[in-house]
Amino acid sequence: MATAIKTAPEMSKDEREARKLLASCYRVFAMMGWDELIFNHITLKVPGEDNAFLINPYGLHFSEICASNLVKIDLDGNTLDGSLYPVNKAGFTQHSVFHRNRPDAHCIIHTHTTATMAVCSTEEGLQPTNFYACNFVGQVAYHDFEGVTVRSEEGERLVKNIGDKNVLLLKNHGPVVMGKTLPEAFLTYWALQRACEIQLATASVGTPLMVGQDVIDVHQRDIGQAAAPGGPGVPDFAAMVRLVDKIDDSWRN
Repeated sequence: MATAIKTAPEMSKDEREARKLLASCYRVFAMMGWDELIFNHITLKVPGEDNAFLINPYGLHFSEICASNLVKIDLDGNTLDGSLYPVNKAGFTQHSVFHRNRPDAHCIIHTHTTATMAVCSTEEGLQPTNFYACNFVGQVAYHDFEGVTVRSEEGERLVKNIGDKNVLLLKNHGPVVMGKTLPEAFLTYWALQRACEIQLATASVGTPLMVGQDVIDVHQRDIGQAAAPGGPGVPDFAAMVRLVDKIDDSWRN
């Protein structure tokens, strides 16, 4: 297990809890197979510090992330916690522009899973062919592929294209999912991942059966009635963390 190499300044209780929450999320993604070598990112704002967020150290696998080795940076890319780990420029460029321009986006997720990238690489994009996809009709934005996201000038177009939505499908690339809380972003991402997996499976066995807009409207109206108590994604994410703990609870370190 890789450990942090840092001289940590005084840390608030809220930051410690945010670090644990984010580290557990990386472990959940690793457990689910939603990792990609040492790439991709999940970021979380530091509570009470609008200019600061936590990101994974560049070089570690999601399964190696723990509370202490997450890197705290500001919106200009300056390291704030003494960490000697580098930060992936593509991750910083994309996530910082959303954290700067979407104050409601406390957690942002970007992955390269096969299912989500495949759907992002089709002309039709996400289609209303299954239960989970119906959650997203009218709720998804798209952004044309411009190459690896390392140029700050692309940020203006990213922000314009996502608007006030919480899901942006980067064409030929992969999804960006955000939420007011980490559990909310997690649940949104989980449902999107399932929608994409099922869309691919459906296309492989026959002609997809499209759900009509009238049914979609009813589905989106009523879906909240099936939500578990505790807040968006809270019990769902907690259940996944319990599964992670049965494997390895070192994320708490």
